[in-house]
Amino acid sequence: MTRGISLHVGLNGVDPSKYHGWDGKLIACENDARDMDQLAKDAGFQDRTTLLTADATVGNVTTELRKAAQALTAGDVLFFTYSGHGGQIADLNGPEDEPDRLDETICLYDREYIDDEIYKEFEGFAEGVRILCLLDSCHSGSGVKVREILTPEALEEQFQTDDPNKVETTARIMPLDKQAEVYERDKQLYDEIQRKINAKDTRDLGATVLLISACQDNQLSADGLVNGLFTGTLLQVWNGGKFAGGYKAFHREILTKMPATQSPNLFVTGRTNTRFIRQRPFTI
Repeated sequence: MTRGISLHVGLNGVDPSKYHGWDGKLIACENDARDMDQLAKDAGFQDRTTLLTADATVGNVTTELRKAAQALTAGDVLFFTYSGHGGQIADLNGPEDEPDRLDETICLYDREYIDDEIYKEFEGFAEGVRILCLLDSCHSGSGVKVREILTPEALEEQFQTDDPNKVETTARIMPLDKQAEVYERDKQLYDEIQRKINAKDTRDLGATVLLISACQDNQLSADGLVNGLFTGTLLQVWNGGKFAGGYKAFHREILTKMPATQSPNLFVTGRTNTRFIRQRPFTI
């Protein structure tokens, strides 16, 4: 019998002492995590963990991923969701397809968690394990690039403002000045992390990772009053379990309901598993 484990992480803020005075205040991320946990429960996931804000530390997230890696075997599934701010740091350990030489991060409570670190944990899962990731955060290729691509009209449509400087109050992106300040202060820590691990593009994953992220690399992800725009749209499409298609159809349906300024991405890496991709979402 196949086994499913789910881990849901949502942060409505971060520790200001770890982020150079920035508290990372958001509204709907904890709701996103709770709603994803309920979705997982309804889908039959019995082994579930939800980490909210102050509990969503690097240590706790890593511990839960490693526990899941030890427990799951071929055919089993990990359902991992994150809702919070996205950031960037200098990419030091290439080679990667990162033309701006920046690595994406998710902002956990006590520090940024580099995408290479996440893939390192995924590398610990057995061959044949399915990993479903839903990330509701900004994954911009470059903060400058984002602001050039998002016109005043697009900003007004998505964030109710035509001022790029105000976007950071409603978008799930770590402010550019804080990205620079945090990296400058903690450069030794982040550089050492990258020196100790290989770049994600060089990793040989035995598991299959299917990622649906809230937006493209050059876009921002909107927060909301109840859910993030992506998570809320996903829940609408899922419709309490009435959706009947596979993951590609699920992604397409979400995409059609999102504004052009925020286009969710579907990405698959690791071992080829076409059966996984064709399955009804959240199937154990």
